[in-house]
Amino acid sequence: MVEFALVFPLFILTLFSVIVLGLYIFYNQQLKNAASEAARFAAVNSSTAQCPTVAQINPILSNQPQSYARCDAPEQSPPWPRMTAAARSKVWGMNPNQISIVACWSGFVDTTVSPPNADQLPTAPGAQFQDCTITVGGTSINPQTNPAAIPCPPPMTTLSAYGRDGGKADGDDKASALAFANGVHYPTRVTVYTCFNWTPPMSGFVVIPNQITLRAVVTEVIQRQQ
Repeated sequence: MVEFALVFPLFILTLFSVIVLGLYIFYNQQLKNAASEAARFAAVNSSTAQCPTVAQINPILSNQPQSYARCDAPEQSPPWPRMTAAARSKVWGMNPNQISIVACWSGFVDTTVSPPNADQLPTAPGAQFQDCTITVGGTSINPQTNPAAIPCPPPMTTLSAYGRDGGKADGDDKASALAFANGVHYPTRVTVYTCFNWTPPMSGFVVIPNQITLRAVVTEVIQRQQ
């Protein structure tokens, strides 16, 4: 009985630690899969699609395809309903409705003017590639390099002070969802940040935390639809 009393708690602690670790790895993989699916959906459904997934910035009028419309947009409720639904439909083993998803678009900007102009080509004078951001408490955070600084659920990406048709990259998005215009392909990228607040089984038991925030970030180069 004495031996059992000494060994059993250690056995239970080890057993549940292994279970929690396995679930942690599994949920991380599911979250990464959701981010990949969302990024792929946004990349394929760019501005040339019939129902594009769009950024906070619209392509300038001379670059807009005739079919362009803000079909799957951040200002909708919920934000990006088609992209979000596509990502959540691939999730298994966890509640998909509890996964938060936000996206932003990166591209070349003209740094010779202030604020910089979005949707520039790499060959344009003063063009520099800038990663998109997510603004948290007034601070612009790059989700690719510092995802841990973004809370869960994340805030919505900020709009340019010049509006969606101003063509300015002074908000979180540095480019529109433009993939192709006037015979030229644009090197625009979409970045998707996903997160999930997970309460592990036996949370609060010895070394198992009460809540773990899981995060995943995926970036894709957007594509033109023929």
